[in-house]
Amino acid sequence: MTSYIPYGRQDISQQDIDAVVEVLHSDWLTQGKAINHFEQAVADYCGVKYAIAVSSATAALHIACLAIGLGEQDYLWTSPNTFVASANCGLYCGAKVDFVDIDPFTYNLSIDELTQKLNGADQQGCLPKVLVPVHFAGQSCDMEKIAALSQQYGFHILEDASHAIGGKYQGKAIGCCEFSDLAVFSFHPVKIITTGEGGMVLTNREDLYEKLIRLRSHGITRNPELMQGESHGAWYYQQLELGFNYRMTDIQAALGSSQMQRLDEFVSRRRFLAQRYNYLLQNLPITLPRQHPDTESSWHLYVIRLNLDKIPKTHRQVFEELRQLGIGVNLHYIPVHTQPYYQNIGFKWGDFPKSEEYYADAISIPLYYGLSKEDQNRVADNLREILT
Repeated sequence: MTSYIPYGRQDISQQDIDAVVEVLHSDWLTQGKAINHFEQAVADYCGVKYAIAVSSATAALHIACLAIGLGEQDYLWTSPNTFVASANCGLYCGAKVDFVDIDPFTYNLSIDELTQKLNGADQQGCLPKVLVPVHFAGQSCDMEKIAALSQQYGFHILEDASHAIGGKYQGKAIGCCEFSDLAVFSFHPVKIITTGEGGMVLTNREDLYEKLIRLRSHGITRNPELMQGESHGAWYYQQLELGFNYRMTDIQAALGSSQMQRLDEFVSRRRFLAQRYNYLLQNLPITLPRQHPDTESSWHLYVIRLNLDKIPKTHRQVFEELRQLGIGVNLHYIPVHTQPYYQNIGFKWGDFPKSEEYYADAISIPLYYGLSKEDQNRVADNLREILT
């Protein structure tokens, strides 16, 4: 029987297992030292001052928006080519959401579209308070140009780097927040490193850090300097704002710290496999992923686009035939504005044509650390047979 090749999967070593078991034998399964250790490991790697571990990247996006003051009557803008959480985080705060179409070269938010939309919004008095550029597939958006526009138009920048830990922009680690207020990572099992479920917010701003720490744990502080009135004793805490139970466990953090030790190895292997795909798939009627010269992707995804005018099959037929052959392809993403929920609040097909064109012919093929050359050859051979 032919084995199944998933589009992505985690890689768990004995070192990872031992790290988790050590926590299970300890006195702290949550809110212990493993959290601080993991946060410091990520902060050091990215060259950022503060890192706050949370229960998911969605939670990270939510409290990042709250920390920066997003609220009712404000606008959050993001890319349509992303998972719904990149937009939903604005709605969680009572804000309005809008989108900026993608660049057909990188599939990231288009700088030209952003510039044009900001100019129109400025004239209409409805500029965004927060922009969420999404580093799709692990490739950074053009953050220097986005930062220049933020200076001109006065919006905050929250990087959705869920795909991108281990990647670089202009030679620096994605997540360093050189051109943003905050950045968010995801540690879902198909991402570069995993904690099972989990996420992290990074920032260089101490004021945001202090607020994020409270927001992830019910808005509570034990710091006497932040309390109203004097502390009643060592047991005392105060809730200063409405927060959430978005904490990560020490079990997850121990796994994350162990995985961080292999992050460069994971990314190096993904880059090798991506280059190998470029060779194996050349001359097929598809468009291979392209890279901006300022970026070094972490290659969370390897996305091909079908040249449907040169293929005697539909997008759906190619997708389903690959699945039938045990190739676990996927599609990232269905444009957010086309989801029924977003249609119900006023968006429609045709609003963001580049994202829709991308959706009509894109396929994510298997890419993960443990993908063998033999399985990669099988993916390429099956794709060639289907397309030619």
